[in-house]
Amino acid sequence: MPQDTVELLVCVTCRSASPATPLATPDPDTRPGAHLVQALRDIAPEGLRIIAVDCLSNCSRGCTIALRKPGAWTYVYGNLTPELHVSDILEGARKYRDAEAGLVPWRERPEHFRKNCIARIPPLEAPNA
Repeated sequence: MPQDTVELLVCVTCRSASPATPLATPDPDTRPGAHLVQALRDIAPEGLRIIAVDCLSNCSRGCTIALRKPGAWTYVYGNLTPELHVSDILEGARKYRDAEAGLVPWRERPEHFRKNCIARIPPLEAPNA
């Protein structure tokens, strides 16, 4: 993968936790995670690779994504919806891409990212502590 390429993993098995969209949505094509993948693929800029994944194991917090790139920290974000957060995701991915080691200062992240970070995972290349 080129150094300037960011992978955006999107859980396609995610289901909404809102009463309007019950957790028991049986059809995978109607799940919000699948809609989020399509919305992002339709407008993703060059250098952002959208990857649909089966499960990011964050089921109680709505749609979940992860941002990763070589030599950088990986971030996992939740509580996303295809209707409200596509622009936040694209802004966050751009800032992540441009930040050394993926470390975007907290105040520069989209507001939704500041409040809904699930995990921060060190790079594979990180020395053992």
